[in-house]
Formats: sequence, C-alpha cells, structure tokens
Amino acid sequence: MTIEIRRPQMHDIVDANATLEKVAGGFLFTEGPIWHPVEKHLTFSDIPGNEMFRLDAQGNVTSFRKPSHMGNGSTYDKEGRMLTCQHATSSVVRTENDGTLTTLATHFDGKELNSPNDIVVRKDGLIYFTDPTFGRMEYYGVERELEMGAQGVYCVTPDGKTITRLADDFAQPNGLCFSLDHNTLYVNDTEHKHIRTFDITPDGSATGGGIWAEVTVGEGEGHPDGMKIDSKGHVYCTGPGGVHVLTPDGETVGVIRMAEFTANFAWGGDDLTDLYFTSSTSVYRIKVKTPGLPLF
Repeated sequence: MTIEIRRPQMHDIVDANATLEKVAGGFLFTEGPIWHPVEKHLTFSDIPGNEMFRLDAQGNVTSFRKPSHMGNGSTYDKEGRMLTCQHATSSVVRTENDGTLTTLATHFDGKELNSPNDIVVRKDGLIYFTDPTFGRMEYYGVERELEMGAQGVYCVTPDGKTITRLADDFAQPNGLCFSLDHNTLYVNDTEHKHIRTFDITPDGSATGGGIWAEVTVGEGEGHPDGMKIDSKGHVYCTGPGGVHVLTPDGETVGVIRMAEFTANFAWGGDDLTDLYFTSSTSVYRIKVKTPGLPLF
C-alpha cells in the first residue's frame, strides 16, 4: 500500500491507487530537492557524497556542484537564485545568476552556526533557516566541536548584513515552511517529533511558538524532517512510514508511504503535481491531485 487513508480528505489530495516511481538511484543519502519552475529541473543533494545533482524533465541526472560542502536544504529566492544550507561550512550561501556563491550567514553573536539545515524565503525576501547540529555529526557532516550552545531558528536579510535569532528552545529544529499568507511559520523539531507555529510580524520577527501538531503515529522509519505546504494549505511533513499530510487545523488525513527512509520532498512538473521524494539512496516520484506552490 502506497497511500494510507486516515480521513476522506486524503482522496482529494492523491489517488488512493497512486504508485511510486523510482526516477534515480545509486546515491548515499539524498536531501534538499527543489524544482525550477522555468527551467524545469529538480536539484537535490547527496550530503555524504558531497555533491549536488540535477534531474531534468527527461529523467537525465547530471552533476551540478562538487564539492557541495555537504549541502542540505535549498530553496529559490524571488529572483530565482538558489539558497543552500551547507553542513561542512556551517553557512547559508546564495548562487548568483553568474554561478558565483555569496555567503549570507556563518555566525550569530560572534559564534559559528551549528550547521544550517533547511531554508525558506518570505514573500518580501527575508530568509529563514533552521540550525540543528546534524552537520557536525559523522557521515552527515564534519565532526567538530559546537560553538553556539543552542539549536535555533534564524532570519537573515537578503544582503546578509542582519541576522536575528527567532527561537533557541528547540532540541533539533529541522524542516520549515510558511502558511499560504506568509503570516505563520511552521517549524518542526526532529527530536521532539512535533511541529510548532510562529506568528511572523511585518518586520520579520516572530511571536508564539506553541506546538501545533505531533508527528508520531505510523509504522516504519521516519521522523519530522522535510516539511512543505501545498496550494490548498495542507502541510506535508516526513514522519513514521513516509510523508504525513495534515490539514490547516493540524489533523493528519493520510500518509504517503515510502519504499525507503525519506528525508525531504518537493513538487515539480509542468503543473506542480509531480511530487518528488529524496529517499536515502534514491529519488522517487508520485502523481498528486493537489499541486504544490512555485518557489518563485
């Protein structure tokens, strides 16, 4: 069974008989998928392989960046420039239109960031990212001592001149996404296995931070990691057995069950109804009924 139906609403999101298609394989641990809505390709990372790849619309996989400094989560800003969290350098970088890299964040309050993990951009251009410690662990990063002393959520301006810590009370902050109106920021905590919500003010600061939903029920491997929102406001979050789909009220309506441990996902295709999954050694795809959102 690929689709686990927990509530009838799940039938409007994905067909109960939808099947997973493996579109690429042979990697070590894939992460950070993002779809370019104009050029029609999926960029993703192989963290321990220290390389980023591109999958085109014809199914061809080519190397995009090596070394990638163990790049993890990526997104695009409103100008179509790629933003990437790098484990090995504890930094957030932007790929400019000419291919050069601009470093946007490496430190906060004089201390080196742990290992930026996942990243989103607000509609006004402000950049938000999580900073757990996974990138300082063997295999998924470079082992080294921590400087920060907290695992936080941050906001950085597009010029990289101002970085603000929004929260520092997470165990391991990981995936994050905005609500459709960009007034609410969802952030999950891998260790605590829940999703929290923050109210984002016009100046970019955050209030709140209460628990919105638990992601604990299900059979199989998985925990909160990659998280995104579709065009109807459903929140998708990895969890036990695959990718859990939640309503805007925090109710889990179903699970897309995966063949391999899955860390992240992204919508793609001409109409954004191809849902791609970065699943350990492979990349999979399934057709859904409710499209995702373009990144720019």
